[in-house]
Amino acid sequence: MSNTNFITRKCTLKDSFIDRAENKLKKVYKLLGDDANVDVTVSSDNNEQKVEITAKKGSIILRAEEVSDDRIEALDRAVDSLIRKIRKNKTRLERKIKGAPSIDSLFADEEEKIYEETAFDIVREKRVQMKPQFVEEAILEMNLLGHNFYMFFNAETEEVNVIYKRKDGKYGLLMAEVL
Repeated sequence: MSNTNFITRKCTLKDSFIDRAENKLKKVYKLLGDDANVDVTVSSDNNEQKVEITAKKGSIILRAEEVSDDRIEALDRAVDSLIRKIRKNKTRLERKIKGAPSIDSLFADEEEKIYEETAFDIVREKRVQMKPQFVEEAILEMNLLGHNFYMFFNAETEEVNVIYKRKDGKYGLLMAEVL
């Protein structure tokens, strides 16, 4: 598949792994369309193998990440996780991706749990007062509040940003970019 990019960190991939990944990703391409782009990032740290899959189709971005001591197992679980995300949000995705085959028809032969579409229930709205802060101040305030994320007005860029705590204990910064 020409739209699949393989990225490695601290490891090399065998052709058999690439073939298996491309074969498993055929279902993702059927669901999203052949013009979708998929990045498969494989990294190795000691005995831990991590596979991250990011699928992009227009403005839709889907991501799955799995860690295992076996690279093939991590790949299989990551692809399965990505397909579950697509199925869970099938109606919304079908509306966004015009011309894609019905997701139900692709899974007719499988006996997997069918997810019913549920409305997104917003149970709370909150206004946030923001004073200009530097990123380090925002991280400190987020940690003091005991939150996993924190929205703030960045004093350097004069934009609203979100700082968040990653699973690995490091921090991420979200910056809005209007399409």
